[in-house]
Amino acid sequence: MKHKILAIALVSALPLAAHAQTSVTMYGMIDASIGVENNDAPGESSRTVVSSGTQSASRLGFRGTEDLGNGLKALFNIEAAINADTGATNSRLFDRRAVVGLQGAFGTVTVGREYGPIAAVAGASDILGQGFYGTNLAAFGANRLTRRLDNSINYQSNALNGFTLRAAYGAGERNETTTQDTGDITGVALEYANAGFYVGAGYQNKEDLPSGDSKEYNFGLGYKFGNFELRGGYMAADPEFATGIDNKYEQMNAGVSYGFGASRVYLNYQQQEQEVGDAEGKAVTLAYTYTLSKRTNVYASYAKLRNNGNGLFSLTSPAGTIALPAGAQGSDPQVYNVGLRHSF
Repeated sequence: MKHKILAIALVSALPLAAHAQTSVTMYGMIDASIGVENNDAPGESSRTVVSSGTQSASRLGFRGTEDLGNGLKALFNIEAAINADTGATNSRLFDRRAVVGLQGAFGTVTVGREYGPIAAVAGASDILGQGFYGTNLAAFGANRLTRRLDNSINYQSNALNGFTLRAAYGAGERNETTTQDTGDITGVALEYANAGFYVGAGYQNKEDLPSGDSKEYNFGLGYKFGNFELRGGYMAADPEFATGIDNKYEQMNAGVSYGFGASRVYLNYQQQEQEVGDAEGKAVTLAYTYTLSKRTNVYASYAKLRNNGNGLFSLTSPAGTIALPAGAQGSDPQVYNVGLRHSF
């Protein structure tokens, strides 16, 4: 009799355990394409490639929440980049995002590796959805703007009359010396979204130079009406060097998309400038997507970047900071791609 009672108790507990696990979700995206790249280097410079993350970076993630009562929730999210062409991952497994936090009437607070405040503005002001070659992700990287913050504490307010506030502090975790600052970074962004209209601006200050701080800032606009959508933005990284040299980096982008049926066409213009050397690069991206289902689409894209005589800018895709570098100073890289993207 005792054994029967124990068995009934265990069986009764199983649905509760299964229900508790539904708060954890595994998700991801696999994006692979075949294309032809030409970096415009002297001699033969074309090659056929199979690439990962042409429209969106391939990834695998886990996220979940727990209801703590009284409107309070605990949350976590870890996300890793995947190279669909080789199956490899980056050296840091969960390099895309790794946070734990709390969410409530006050907003959301997360701790860990998180997107910086200006990243939200950049994403909302890119007509390509930070996809395809020519995305505004080119503005992020070494000596440019900072997209993700390590060792960070982050706050996002709940939307109030269309306004959302973001703030962050990233601890550089370095001892301050006479030759190197702490590496701390602070940032803030304010966004407004309502009835298809978007406007946002962000600012970050990074203590990474002995002579001064690096200033990073951006603003963006967007508007959706009917089947048309317009997006554009400006980003800048302005380090302070003791020598007085102005090595300011700037990027501007403007684009339009039009949807009809299961199809959508994108056209984007991007311009990059570097003060030192008076370098300039101008890129144009044309892309087409066709939706097969809610989770799967095919696409085709073409992008070309024209550098001036001093320019050495690269065409950047979502999967890499430098996806197609120029073959030489003044070279004009270009790329064609057709691919398939599936999310789960």
